[in-house]
Amino acid sequence: MNKSTPSKKALIWLSCGHFINDIYTGVLNPIMPFIAAKIGISMPVAAVILTISHIFSSLLQPLFGYFADNIVKRSFIFWGLLLSSAFIPLSALSENPYTLVLFIVIGSIGSSLFHPQALGFASRFADKLNPGKSMSIFVAMGTLGYSCGPVISSWITQFLGMHKMPLMTLIGLIWAVLMFNLVPKLSLSEPVVSKIDFKTAFKRILTNRKLNILNVIAMLKTMIMSACFILLPFLWKNMGYKPFYIGMALFLFIFSGGIGSLLSNAVEKRLGAPNVFYISMISTLPLMLLFVFTCKCHPAISLIIFVIMGFITMMATPVTMVMAQNILPEYKSIISGFINGFSWGIVAIAMSLLGFVAEKFGITNVLIFVAVIPAVCSILVKELFKETK
Repeated sequence: MNKSTPSKKALIWLSCGHFINDIYTGVLNPIMPFIAAKIGISMPVAAVILTISHIFSSLLQPLFGYFADNIVKRSFIFWGLLLSSAFIPLSALSENPYTLVLFIVIGSIGSSLFHPQALGFASRFADKLNPGKSMSIFVAMGTLGYSCGPVISSWITQFLGMHKMPLMTLIGLIWAVLMFNLVPKLSLSEPVVSKIDFKTAFKRILTNRKLNILNVIAMLKTMIMSACFILLPFLWKNMGYKPFYIGMALFLFIFSGGIGSLLSNAVEKRLGAPNVFYISMISTLPLMLLFVFTCKCHPAISLIIFVIMGFITMMATPVTMVMAQNILPEYKSIISGFINGFSWGIVAIAMSLLGFVAEKFGITNVLIFVAVIPAVCSILVKELFKETK
């Protein structure tokens, strides 16, 4: 009883910290078209800058996860939150592309610091009887925070002015101080048994067939989300929508994804993990087609379809994370960095030219093409569960 109470308290603090941190990761997408107009850069250049943010907030996570698994202290969580909350809002004040990239890179590194250690600790303090449920709650809180970022930033931009964006910093600073003073000292209850060898850990992870498949699946789902977040704000701006509408649309997409993450454990128990993956990967294509065909003539219907797509796309995220961590449980933070971060970074690199392609072939055509890939690659799910059949 006494042991479970600190664990629950730690999980609550970590989940709430995940919520606050991920507010900042969703800030830039709805207002980037307006930042681009202010500093005089094109959609392709703005898309590249957004992908830079994904690269630095994601690609470094396995490396930070390695250090996190070795030191098992809370420092990455606090410093990550402080950097994210301080520098991401500052990027809205940029007067040229160089300061914009600088602020985004520093703030994104903060998110990269935060996630693998927080995910590793969340797994360590999860309910041992139902780790899937604990991870679903933790992931959902981050997703819900991510959904709030676009609403807050677009509201400030439209009603207070972009120069007021640093007001958002207060949320993260206050929460970091609260966490530092009130969160249990997790490192005292989980001493390091042995140091993790860098080469051995990464070799085992990168050569594990199931982990490779789970990484690919994570990348495919990330590709859908990245394409929507980067391109749709430009499409909606061109259609004449105000910042707050764009922010609300992204909020509803991500919020419904958070609900999907929260319910994924229950859906998995009812339908089985393979079916959760199949639904998440295949259903996106017909939904994207319906969205594209209705976005101009029936905007309300297209928004509903867009929201459903968010729910479906993110429903498999907690299942992916729990399965991956259970394969090599001694590398929880590193694996979290791969599934939650590295996948985003690789997709960001692959999609760095997305804006240029969309400018040439059209945003909606690119979105349809991107949605085809996960549906075709759903055959990987059969490979993932081959040994269990």
